[in-house]
Amino acid sequence: MNGIRSKTEDLEILLAVADHGGFSAAANALDIQVAKVSRAITRLEQEHACSLFTRTTRKVSLTQEGERFIMAIRSAMEQIAGAEFALTAQKTRPSGRLRIDAASPFVLHQLVPLIKPFRAAYPDIELELVSNDSIIDLIEKRTDLAIRIGGLSDSGLHATLLGRSILHLVASPDYLAINGIPKTVEELALHDIIGFSDIANLNKLPTIPPIQLSIDIKASSGETVRQLCLAGNGIALLSNFMVSEDIKAGRLISLLIESIQTHNPREQVNAVYYKHTALASRIEAFLNFIKTRLIL
Repeated sequence: MNGIRSKTEDLEILLAVADHGGFSAAANALDIQVAKVSRAITRLEQEHACSLFTRTTRKVSLTQEGERFIMAIRSAMEQIAGAEFALTAQKTRPSGRLRIDAASPFVLHQLVPLIKPFRAAYPDIELELVSNDSIIDLIEKRTDLAIRIGGLSDSGLHATLLGRSILHLVASPDYLAINGIPKTVEELALHDIIGFSDIANLNKLPTIPPIQLSIDIKASSGETVRQLCLAGNGIALLSNFMVSEDIKAGRLISLLIESIQTHNPREQVNAVYYKHTALASRIEAFLNFIKTRLIL
């Protein structure tokens, strides 16, 4: 070290010349004049008392000294850029209230397990979870983000597909021991079916063609349907995100698996929100965090 401190701008120009193979190309990439590029390289060569490039009428190439210098400074420049990004991110890190609406089963089975690590990652975001088993007006309810299961109707909302959750016809072992296991879709008519009271589409079995199930016990909440099913009251059509653990543990049995068609609209899990000039950083942070952690 002999006290020489090259300007960061000159080093950025040096990297541009090396990466783009010439002074003119570097000038175009950086949107500056060629003369400025030439002056920056001359300053660096004078300060370090060596030639960094070999120049011909057709080509500019690095000298051995230039190659070694480039290798040394590239890593340092990346570290500087990373430090600047981290500093900016710290100043603009997401904050404020984030009100999220979702059906109660999705809140309980998917969001609740993620809240602690999310708050650790984003301590300045004030979370508010609201459970609704019907569609709400986001503006009226002052809600930032809603998680909706199933196909979306056309609206002024923007949507991000979080994934798909397949459907299962499920029943408890106790119910099946008493009532038998249906071998065909037609045999479902001989069983007690638990379904939804408010949305008829949720009681449509995605077979070819789809079958509208005849419901014996109705509930407005998916979690209530699940609990009724666990208690041995009948067979229910429910999403994987809320019954996968029950199936693994043997609390529920998946039935007629081959009859249910996948890639049906009800499998979709979307996040919907009003998007103006830019997506609020707190919404973007939440979506990015949960998208890779949901178990659908």
